[in-house]
Amino acid sequence: MGFMNWRAKSADVLQQGGVIAPDERLPWPQTAVMGVQHVIAMFGATVLAPILMGFDPNVAILMSGVGTLIFFLITGGKVPSYLGSSFAFIGVVIAATGYAGQGPNANIAVALGGIIACGLLYTLIGALVQAVGTGWIERFMPPVVTGSVVAVIGLNLAGIPIKNMAASNFDSWMQVVTFVSVGLVAVLTRGMVQRLLILVGLIVASIIYAVLTNGMGLGKPIDFSILANAAWVGMPNFAAPVFDGNAMLLIAPVAIILVAENLGHIKAVTAMTGRDLDRYMGRAFIGDGVATMVSGGVGGTGVTTYAENIGVMAATKIYSTAVFFLAGVFALVLGFSPKFGALIQTIPLPVMGGVSIVVFGLIAVAGAKIWVDNKVDFSQNKNLIVAAITLILGTGDFTLKFGQFALGGIGTATFGAILLYALLNRKG
Repeated sequence: MGFMNWRAKSADVLQQGGVIAPDERLPWPQTAVMGVQHVIAMFGATVLAPILMGFDPNVAILMSGVGTLIFFLITGGKVPSYLGSSFAFIGVVIAATGYAGQGPNANIAVALGGIIACGLLYTLIGALVQAVGTGWIERFMPPVVTGSVVAVIGLNLAGIPIKNMAASNFDSWMQVVTFVSVGLVAVLTRGMVQRLLILVGLIVASIIYAVLTNGMGLGKPIDFSILANAAWVGMPNFAAPVFDGNAMLLIAPVAIILVAENLGHIKAVTAMTGRDLDRYMGRAFIGDGVATMVSGGVGGTGVTTYAENIGVMAATKIYSTAVFFLAGVFALVLGFSPKFGALIQTIPLPVMGGVSIVVFGLIAVAGAKIWVDNKVDFSQNKNLIVAAITLILGTGDFTLKFGQFALGGIGTATFGAILLYALLNRKG
């Protein structure tokens, strides 16, 4: 396809349950609604990460949109991915700034300098991959490894909705109501409603939650005053970076984790779309790296390709990059609207938790699908051991520390799988 020249598909494809490829698109109204669904899918995590670091959430929303558009441009519109706030930065940013955990981060400037350094290192890694090609990826990451890594991305995140997004027994039951709602929409509906299963399920569960809490007093009611008091239009709180050597040395190595995440995500999208996206791997790293530098330059978090949005693609079978282009535009506009940010914040936490259970589970299943599609032979001990150890390292969030730098679950699982396979695959 030419750049931004998608082949139009009729809306009948939705009714027939067909797949929309990266170089295809639905009619623009349906494409726009799908873009909104992707924005909502990323919202919870993209807002949570800056809050945990003392950054401005509206800057993070704005820069997720800008970052997605940068990624789209650098990959030539070939790779369907959304960029949002990366959780990999949280630990090192808190360590570098001494952030106490509440309110604005007074030392945000030094963290931003470190984020820019990380983005630069990430970009250089991408340039190297672009120069030498991706043959090494096939050699070091056969299907048993890529399937394990993709599955781990979903499994590693499983604890977030289950441990952190249900404060009471009522909240846990609301998570059940939410993922059952999504499941019923997925199975019992057809056409556009079925493709919007995450969004529709979330709306249904939120209405049920409001009836049970605001109406019947069974749980924590939804506070609509935040929405009422928020301005329609407002500037985010931009901040300028300061380049401190210690902070840069501490934060820059996060690029290794971002490489691991992006690698796994592209392998997942390749498996789902049936398109070989490895040749765009270098460009994807560069796009993510440049987006991280731009974000850090104005007060935003580092960004990464988002698992939530990959889960939405797995559920909807719509991989059109046009959807992500519009999602990026929407997020950019919404970054200047505190009212929209407040609307998303009124979504009950257990409802977001129930949606997250579905989305993260879909990613884990996408990893298993790689094994099935490539007929991975688990009667071979090397495959069995690599998959077994990788899944536990990632799910248990096994962490290795190098000085002050910590390589957590997804990172240790990814590099562990690659190194373990290389070791066990040696010819006697």
